[in-house]
Amino acid sequence: MNAHYTPNELQVGIDVGSINHAVAISDGNGKIIREFEITHTQKGFDKFFTIVAKESKQRDAIASIAMEGYNGWARPLDGLILKQGYKLYNVNNVKLARFKEIFPAAAKTDAIDARKIVELFSLQKHLPIAKKVLQEIQVSDSINIQLKKLSRRRKQLVDERMVISNRMGADLQAEAPDLKSLASCVDDLWFLRFITLRQDMRLLIKVHKSTIEKIPRIRKNHIDKITAWQTEASFTDAIDYIASMFYDDAMRILELKLKIKDIEKQIDQLIPSSNIASTLITIPGFATVSAGTLAGEIGTLNRFEGEGSLALYLGMTNLDNSSGKKTGSKRNMATNRHAKKAMINATMQHSRNAVESSVYLKKKISQGKKYQQAIRSLGRHLVRVIWSMIQQERSYEIREK
Repeated sequence: MNAHYTPNELQVGIDVGSINHAVAISDGNGKIIREFEITHTQKGFDKFFTIVAKESKQRDAIASIAMEGYNGWARPLDGLILKQGYKLYNVNNVKLARFKEIFPAAAKTDAIDARKIVELFSLQKHLPIAKKVLQEIQVSDSINIQLKKLSRRRKQLVDERMVISNRMGADLQAEAPDLKSLASCVDDLWFLRFITLRQDMRLLIKVHKSTIEKIPRIRKNHIDKITAWQTEASFTDAIDYIASMFYDDAMRILELKLKIKDIEKQIDQLIPSSNIASTLITIPGFATVSAGTLAGEIGTLNRFEGEGSLALYLGMTNLDNSSGKKTGSKRNMATNRHAKKAMINATMQHSRNAVESSVYLKKKISQGKKYQQAIRSLGRHLVRVIWSMIQQERSYEIREK
């Protein structure tokens, strides 16, 4: 075979749906050679790979695949595509929508959308902007994939805990305000453990002091507050049918706290095995959750053209939006919201733990920036540092003056 032989390319576009996916295959020059639909089942996936393999063999070509919803509705098809060794591109939905506005189709169907994805594929060779619409997926290592799943699961549990805590706090305020006033926060462990001593909250009045004293880590001032409350406790009439609800909510919050703590322990154990997380954890203020979340969401630096692209992904900078004499910027819609929140929180903690960064933050505020703007400015600076640290495989260093 000729050493300079270059195989043909098949370009596959998938419009992802919750039940069915529309597929279009072109010959690499934009000409559609096959269209079909698959179900979101193993049978459907098998059909997809059989057809793609058959078309590739017939044309002595290598298939590249672009799809909407990578790591979303596309799962697990996206993972199976990568496992099969195909190049996979994620379609930027916002830019695809703009493309369809400029070059509208006669109608709006999933099959037409799949064809539009293929058209974008063909334009990559001619229009640089098309490369921004189709982004090649770079596979993260298994550790960072685990960190992503664990950190997102933790976030879901934290959100659930907050919802239940807010609900229980509001209900206590309405039905037993004196009981609510015992704790500064209704999800304090000692308070939850006291609430769960009895399924019917009204029976808490009769709990003996010796039982209360056995609550783990309860303080004397808490015990005194509880015993004082027991002598003059009062409830509204609604307590007859909602008393057990408080017990259920308190038990769920305790359960969530344990699950969250367990996930944080798992994240902590994985951090030393992740190049990104083990680097981030050396930065003052970047604790287990932030470092693990960022490592999981970033995955690999190979996904980014440079530190500027990483800064956009983390939400630490905006896109330029200037025209004529007017200069400005606009929000980047492709920012990863999970990574942005983790980066903001870590940067805030960092500013409290690193003297130079604290000085930098105060300087930005003195220049007229609001606190959140100043934090993002510091975060933008940290992205440059993080990029360099990971590339050079070195830890954070505090420079001595």
